Amino acid sequence: MEELVPGLHAELEHTVTDADSASQWGSGLVPVFSTPALVGLMEGAAVAALTGHLAPGQTTVGAHIDVRHLAATPVGMQVRARAELKVVEGRKLVFKIQAWDAVELIGEADHERFVVDEARFVGRVQAKGK
Repeated sequence: MEELVPGLHAELEHTVTDADSASQWGSGLVPVFSTPALVGLMEGAAVAALTGHLAPGQTTVGAHIDVRHLAATPVGMQVRARAELKVVEGRKLVFKIQAWDAVELIGEADHERFVVDEARFVGRVQAKGK
């Protein structure tokens, strides 16, 4: 495991499918890459940036995302998100994320995640359902 330091980064690529479309997510009626799917891609890139950098038994959970969906992307086009860790404040991690399709910048986000003990976190959440 390496230390969590600003500058860690990762990229994820994805080909937009019908399942990613606004009409499928209920976030619109058009066959374009939905904002919820964009957010998922962005968070996935942030998680990927942390691969190999967390202690055993640790994971991260998303706490806040401020996203701007700047341009529409058609089904079938490739999209890419790049997340970079900008700030480490104890357990709080702050990322800057950008996403592009084959033509242009399609989204930007500031995203906060928190490092947690996975077993304790899951245990607390499961206790809510009892």
